[in-house]
Amino acid sequence: MFIGAEPNTGWLRTCGVSLDDKGFVLTGPDVADAPPQTLPLQTSVQGVFATGDVHSGSTKRVASAVGEGAAVVAQIHRFLTEARTASQVSPG
Repeated sequence: MFIGAEPNTGWLRTCGVSLDDKGFVLTGPDVADAPPQTLPLQTSVQGVFATGDVHSGSTKRVASAVGEGAAVVAQIHRFLTEARTASQVSPG
């Protein structure tokens, strides 16, 4: 059985999350106009990440999804740290 063959992500379009032509979530450098520092599993919406079968280019394997789930925790921590640092910096 290949459950991840047809993603149920149409509802994400109303949230601004970019999808590929098959409906998988674009992440990292695959997001159009993404800044160079975009994290690998970050979507087109700041602070929203995608892992597992739902993101474009994933290997569609349970082990990969588990690994991405673990990796995204570090990416979320980095995102939150950078956001907090940016909010503490006052203009000139």
